[in-house]
Amino acid sequence: MDVDPQQYPLLTWRWKVTHLPAGGDFRYSSRDDQAAQVLVAFADRRILAYIWDTSAPKGAMQSVMSLPLLHIYAIVCQSGSAELNRWMTETRNVVQDYQRAYNRTAPHVRGIRIQINSQHTASSAESYFSEIALRAAH
Repeated sequence: MDVDPQQYPLLTWRWKVTHLPAGGDFRYSSRDDQAAQVLVAFADRRILAYIWDTSAPKGAMQSVMSLPLLHIYAIVCQSGSAELNRWMTETRNVVQDYQRAYNRTAPHVRGIRIQINSQHTASSAESYFSEIALRAAH
């Protein structure tokens, strides 16, 4: 994809988690597993990862990985089991989140990926995703 986030800054999606990875917590590399992730990849090889974490508090944000040509910044949108088995609707402003994460203007969005991680905790996870879109702010 090739989307100008200045024109379409709002990322919206629905997700439902039915099983969390045991002990998952993005703040620790040995436990960096989540039941659900929505990743937004930008033209400069930087990524925003919106996550449903097992342990880290909702609203927590931090850089989670920096490889030679790739930087990932995670934002916890949901945490824990309180909302398990319920469809949740999320809306994030990727321009504002990118500015907060990387202290620069967001370049074009090149892709969106959804995934589950459970390899670090050697556990399992299950989630569902629906209606992922980039939208105008008005």
